[in-house]
Amino acid sequence: MERYSRLRPVLSSLRPYVAGRGIEEISRTYGIPPERIVKLGSNENPYGPSPAVRKAIADVHLHLYPEVDGLVDSIASYTGFPESQVLVGSGMDGVIDTLSRLFLDHGVRALIPTPTFSFYEIVTTLCGGEPVFVRRSNTSKIIEHLSDDSIGMVFICSPNNPTGEVMDEETLRSVIEATDAVVFLDEAYVEFAERSMVDLVKEYENLVVGRTMSKAFGLAGVRLGYALAPEWIAEAYRKAAPPFFGVTTPAVAAGIAALSDLEHMRRSVERIKRERELLLSEIVEASPSWGNFLYIETSERSDVITERMLRKGIIVRDCRSFRDAGDHHIRVTVGTPEQNARFLEAYRELCG
Repeated sequence: MERYSRLRPVLSSLRPYVAGRGIEEISRTYGIPPERIVKLGSNENPYGPSPAVRKAIADVHLHLYPEVDGLVDSIASYTGFPESQVLVGSGMDGVIDTLSRLFLDHGVRALIPTPTFSFYEIVTTLCGGEPVFVRRSNTSKIIEHLSDDSIGMVFICSPNNPTGEVMDEETLRSVIEATDAVVFLDEAYVEFAERSMVDLVKEYENLVVGRTMSKAFGLAGVRLGYALAPEWIAEAYRKAAPPFFGVTTPAVAAGIAALSDLEHMRRSVERIKRERELLLSEIVEASPSWGNFLYIETSERSDVITERMLRKGIIVRDCRSFRDAGDHHIRVTVGTPEQNARFLEAYRELCG
């Protein structure tokens, strides 16, 4: 119909983001009571946020627009960066969306090492840019591509989603120093790793480090992300950001409360890391991981394994939607000991 001609032509080449499946959907589809379903497909924190978060949200004035200064102050205190270099947004995707609109345009390319978070490709395409893919494991090829002056952004996820590995400092420095493009380092899972590379922002004018409150802090439902950036990028970001940076009053309150109780976050992270190592010791097909999930190679097609898991009430992620992940990998969130035991029982039965 004629109305479809109004859509941007670029949409025809867009691969939609595939999210993890939800409990209500699986309950309806397979007739399994919701309380019997184990959700291990979306990398959520099973222990949730600090108890202080619920009280903070309950006390907010919903008739008032958000005031982000207190949140920025809290993030600055947590990260050790000045407030002027702290950027906030509606989840990590909100931060990435605004940053990308600063640097990507028609004729500009984004380098995306794969397999990785598919939103980088989506936002590049929507900005009119061209995504350029290279295997994440091929460092020399990544560096080679950076000689291309049309590269405007480089997206690096570390720990990487879905594979779980980190990029070492030497390699990251090589990438940053090989280009004038803006390097976006996605550290969504960094609290589960041994170290962060965020201090490199103090050395390089073309590095931005993104973080989220969804994972370690257990705030996936409120959509809150942030980034640490050089002053010149931070200034441009504030010009282009949505009103109030796209965050809500409850999200601001939740973020401040969560950052005021770091002990809760650290306890849950340590529990997840212990369970992660136990799962790794039980599953030889799993790759080493520095996130709150495992990347597991399957002998049968991943969609077959995922479907069989769903019939047992266990939601895991089929990784076929990740470019270059192939047809034989699943991603499994590290849950509570009880949830992990349910998964292991099903995994041994289906893949043992």
